[in-house]
Amino acid sequence: MKTKLFIVDDHYMVIEGIRSMLQDEPSIEWQGYANTAGACLSFLQLHVPDVILMDINLPDMSGLDLCREVLRKYPTVKVIGLSTFNQLSFISKMLDNGASGYLLKNAPKAEILTAIEVVMKRQQYLSLEASEMMKKNGEEEAPTLTRREIEVLQLIAEGYTNVEMSEKLFVSTTTIDTHRKHLLAKFEAKNTASLIRLATKMKFV
Repeated sequence: MKTKLFIVDDHYMVIEGIRSMLQDEPSIEWQGYANTAGACLSFLQLHVPDVILMDINLPDMSGLDLCREVLRKYPTVKVIGLSTFNQLSFISKMLDNGASGYLLKNAPKAEILTAIEVVMKRQQYLSLEASEMMKKNGEEEAPTLTRREIEVLQLIAEGYTNVEMSEKLFVSTTTIDTHRKHLLAKFEAKNTASLIRLATKMKFV
């Protein structure tokens, strides 16, 4: 099945460059582009792509805020941040707002395709530069987890819902929710995306 791809960027050269690279790829279905956050949100009212390559800097709204808004309304969409910036603050904020990946605009075709493939598997993709920036942020002290918390954490990373986890682990959804809250507290994470990012960094998943 083809991956439906949409791009949000206010630079036509970037859009045209990526489109020309990917238009003949058998695994990609090109759905179009938007130059502004407003145009993106209007498009999503009629079509829901699988993956959005989203610029950080947009004329009417930050891509950071747009990412959060899109995923609030359309949680099945996978957002990959697209930017010329590799500063830690941009990368961390984009991931905290729910993005599944982060690419620099000079990424070659092979890397873009790899990033799309990875996020479609419910995994996170960071460009080499972005990954290095995250590592430079310093190693946080890893929290101590129980065996069951590790099991729940791994299932969260795999995209399981609370109901699915309760069925798989033979416990109530209330128990799963309690484990989830304990994990957020132990990692000092604001949301699930941040939790998975930290857990991945600390090699729990």
